[in-house]
Amino acid sequence: MRMVIAAVGRLRQGPEAKLIAEYLDRHAKAGRALGLPPVTLAEVEDRRSGGMAAEAALLARAVPDGAALVVLDERGQMLSSPEFAGRIAGWRDQARDVAFVIGGADGIDPGLRDRADLAISFGRMVWPHMLARVMLAEQIYRATTILAGSPYHRE
Repeated sequence: MRMVIAAVGRLRQGPEAKLIAEYLDRHAKAGRALGLPPVTLAEVEDRRSGGMAAEAALLARAVPDGAALVVLDERGQMLSSPEFAGRIAGWRDQARDVAFVIGGADGIDPGLRDRADLAISFGRMVWPHMLARVMLAEQIYRATTILAGSPYHRE
C-alpha cells in the first residue's frame, strides 16, 4: 500500500510546511505498527498556465495506477474522523494504494473530480489549498491514532 498527497503548488517553508511535516512524521511513526505506510507528497505546478485541465493532467500522473482516488472538494462528503479512519483501514486491508488530491486556486477539473472514488469536504467553506494540506495531514494522523486506539482523538 502507498499513500500519496498530490497537490497543486509548491509549499514554501513556513508554518504550514512545519505542521504538515509534523503530522506526517507522527503518522509515519504510529502507522508502521498498523501496516500503514508513510505518506509521500507529490507537488505539481502548471508552468504553462493551462488552467484546471493542465493541473488535472499533472495530478493524474502523480496518482499510482489502481489507487483509490480521493479528491478534496467543497461539494464532497463531510466524513467524521472515525469514518475517515475506517476508509483508510479499508484501503489498507485491501492492500490498495490511496491518493488524496488537492487542486489549485480554481479547484479540481470536473473530469478528474468525476473519476474520484471519493470526494471529501472539510466543510461548506472554501479553504486555501495550503491550509487544506495541513488539515488533511492532521486528519491522516488522527485516523492513524483512531486505528491504534490512542487517546489523541476524543469524541
